[in-house]
Amino acid sequence: MILLRTFGLTLLLLLATLLPSNAGEAELRAIIAKFATASNFSATEALVRELSATGDPAVERPLSALADGNLYVRRADSLVFVGKDDGANVALLDSLTGEAIGEVDKADVTKIKVNNTLRRVIRDAMGTLTLGAKDPAVRLSAADTMFKTPDAGNIAALDTAIASEAVASVKALLEQAHAASVLVSDKPEADKLAAVALIGARGDRDALSLLTSVEAKSTGAVKDAATAAMARIGSTLALWDAVQNIWYGVSLGSVLLLAAIGLAITFGVMGVINMAHGEMVMLGAYTTFVVQNVIRTSFPGLFDWSLVIALPLAFLVAALVGLAIERGVIRFLYGRPLETLLATWGVSLILQQAVRTLFGPSNREVGNPSWMSGSFDVGQLAITWNRLWILVFALAVFGVLLYVMKRTPWGLQMRAVTANRRMAASMGIRTPWVDALTFALGSGIAGIAGVALSQIDNVSPNLGQSYIIDSFMVVVFGGVGNLWGTFVGAFSLGILNKFLEPYAGAVLGKIVVLVLIILFIQKRPRGMFALKGRAVEA
Repeated sequence: MILLRTFGLTLLLLLATLLPSNAGEAELRAIIAKFATASNFSATEALVRELSATGDPAVERPLSALADGNLYVRRADSLVFVGKDDGANVALLDSLTGEAIGEVDKADVTKIKVNNTLRRVIRDAMGTLTLGAKDPAVRLSAADTMFKTPDAGNIAALDTAIASEAVASVKALLEQAHAASVLVSDKPEADKLAAVALIGARGDRDALSLLTSVEAKSTGAVKDAATAAMARIGSTLALWDAVQNIWYGVSLGSVLLLAAIGLAITFGVMGVINMAHGEMVMLGAYTTFVVQNVIRTSFPGLFDWSLVIALPLAFLVAALVGLAIERGVIRFLYGRPLETLLATWGVSLILQQAVRTLFGPSNREVGNPSWMSGSFDVGQLAITWNRLWILVFALAVFGVLLYVMKRTPWGLQMRAVTANRRMAASMGIRTPWVDALTFALGSGIAGIAGVALSQIDNVSPNLGQSYIIDSFMVVVFGGVGNLWGTFVGAFSLGILNKFLEPYAGAVLGKIVVLVLIILFIQKRPRGMFALKGRAVEA
């Protein structure tokens, strides 16, 4: 008997050490089982709050499934499972562990219904739940969610999270979420004034939206403090809006620079109005599409290198097509600008139709490598990686081209032909080949511009038509044949466009820019940076 009692006591002690985790899981399963008998949305909401109040991270799975409409009750035994609907059947998973249970007919289960109000409750509950997550990014996301959807019921959880938070950025956002929750609570006026000051210091649009709501519902000192904070935020946001417009303008300017820089070379050296220049950009974009398709099917691990691989190929394809156009058409039409314009326009139509025949008329998908995806914030300024890399790429292309023009024998010959074609020919420079290679270079640069533009625009047979008029405006405004003029002209027109768009709209803004350029050309017919001593030939 003594041995039996001793054994029993030992067994009880052992169970006592194991009981907390099992009891916790049992408690969670008991709460989850109640969803089967919830008669309305209010009852379901109460169960959501009860489940989240446990603070156990394991409840994230059933709550997430409920929010997505994937929580089911099996009719045979009223047990609750996470389900995946695959048509006629539903694959059942354990509500806590995610372990596969098996498949049942859709008629054998009942989906637990949710509405938008319940989804908001679940979102807030999961936000509170993730305040204690190990990953700081998860805690940051939870704090942000609670700031944007303040609830007086979150104050206690936020107090606990703030006290234990070691990461400064997360702690700051938790304090802001706490202040937002205080403003919708019945806390004393002094607490609300401190909360207004803290949120006002945040200074972004979310803070402005929250303070606008507080001002509408408050009176006295809190209302006055909210009004003053809103005025300060408004001034700050106006400044950041101006900075944002400058960034958008610089981003547009980099696109215009890429599209126009090849045209500046051909127009400047050869005096040819090349209406097929936009199609060189299009060929570069379609080369990128082909390269990515090959990589996707044969070498998927190289996808992040697809643009690097496409760059030389796009340059080569566009340069060879440009060389063929110059040797086959343009060299017979020098001195006849109108006929050259019409001929290159015809070539552009042929190239567009050829691409439609090969690839179809619809848009083609060109993916973003991981290093060109996403964005980051600088203050209130949002900068996307693809736009930033295109700016860097445009500046790099400009720098390389400037070096070629200024520091290489071929560049010297190009500049000699630009300054005085007849004198250059008399000095032994083979001007026909300079023309051909210059046209090929300008076309090749348009091709690599197409690689960059494929990351921000639709790849279609009409891609080049979107940029040809803007490219001519940049070249004429900056000064025909002058690379620095093209550089300044591209960024000037880009920034001007973005400052006009909020007031005049995109289409009217472009019309205003065109009118301003026409007026400018009346005063300076050769652009901002006209080449001195250049022979103007018929």
